[in-house]
Amino acid sequence: MNKKISVVILNWNGASLLEQFLPSVIRYSPETVADVIVADNGSTDNSLDLLRKKFPGVGIIQFEKNHGFAEGYNKALSRIETPFAVLLNSDIEVTEGWLDAPLQLLEKHPDVACVQPKICSWSDKGSFEYAGAAGGFIDKYGYPFCRGRIFSTVERDCGQYDSEAEIVWASGASLFVRTDVYRDMGGLDATFFAHQEEIDLCWRIRNCGWRILFTHKSVVYHLGGGTLNADNPHKTWLNFRNNLLMLYKNLPEKELDRVLFVRFWLDYLAAFKFFLCGQLKNALAVYKARSAFRKLKPEYALIRRKQFAVSDFVSGIFRGSILFYYYLKGKKRFTLLPSDLYKNEEAD
Repeated sequence: MNKKISVVILNWNGASLLEQFLPSVIRYSPETVADVIVADNGSTDNSLDLLRKKFPGVGIIQFEKNHGFAEGYNKALSRIETPFAVLLNSDIEVTEGWLDAPLQLLEKHPDVACVQPKICSWSDKGSFEYAGAAGGFIDKYGYPFCRGRIFSTVERDCGQYDSEAEIVWASGASLFVRTDVYRDMGGLDATFFAHQEEIDLCWRIRNCGWRILFTHKSVVYHLGGGTLNADNPHKTWLNFRNNLLMLYKNLPEKELDRVLFVRFWLDYLAAFKFFLCGQLKNALAVYKARSAFRKLKPEYALIRRKQFAVSDFVSGIFRGSILFYYYLKGKKRFTLLPSDLYKNEEAD
C-alpha cells in the first residue's frame, strides 16, 4: 500500500529531544499511512547512533552540514515520494489521530495546500504555544500574530478557536503541505536560514490562489525555545531581516513603498526601545538587519519580478496595525480585534 504522508523531522544536535519526543510520533503515526523520517543537519552529537539503535524503523536522511531550517527541509522534501508531508519540529509531542483531520482536509479540498493543527504548550497543556497557536495572520506592516497569541500574550485554550478556519500562515512547527505545491513554490527561502520562512512560503502559496486551513481536530504540544532564546540578538537579526525580505518579495506594488517607509521608522523605534531597556546587542541587531536587507535588495528585486504572482490583495491580512491595537487600544486577544479588518473564513 502506498503511504499518504511523510512526517519529516529536521534535527541538529537534538538527540535528547528525539529521545523524548520521537516515541509519540512513532506511536501515533500508523505505518500504513505515514513514513517517519529524520533529516539530520550534520549533527555532531549522538543523534544518528540513537536513531539507529533505539528507533530502527525511522528513516534517516543524512546531510554533511547544517543547512538551516529552510534549506534543510528543502533538501529533505526533494527526496520524499508521498503526496503529502508534514514539517514537524523535533520538540513536539503529537496525540492520537493527529494525522487524520489534516489529511482529510487536504484530500477533501483540492484548493487547500496547507493545514495547521492546534499547537499548545507542552509545559502548560491548557495554553496555546507561541509558535503558531490556532493559526497565523499578519498585519499590513508585516507583523505576525496568531489566533491565541499576539506578541508576548499567549491565551489559555478554552475552546474559543475550536473551528476549522482559513488562516494566512501555518506554523513551521507542524506544517502539513502538499508535496508538489511545496516543490513548485521552490520550498522555503534558504536565505532566511531560520525564522519567518514559513510565513513567506504561505504568502507565496496564497498569492497563487491556494488556501491554508487550521483544524482544531488535530492537537500537538510544542516545547518551544529549542533553538534560540527570544532575547538572543541573532534571533532578533533574523526576525527583522527576514520580515523585511518577506515584505519586499510579496507586497503588491501599490503598497510596497508606503509599507517599507513606515517600517523604517517602526524598526528604529524598536531599536530605541531595546536601547532604553539596556539590550544594546538587540538594538544593534536591528540596525544590522536593516543593513543586511539593503544589501540583499538587488538580488531580491529579481526574485520579486520572477514571483509566480503578486496579487493586489491577500485575504486575511489584517488591514490595521497590530501594534496600535495591542499597545494603544489594549486589544491583546485575537477575538477582540475588529473583524471587519480581516477576513477569517470558516472552512467548508
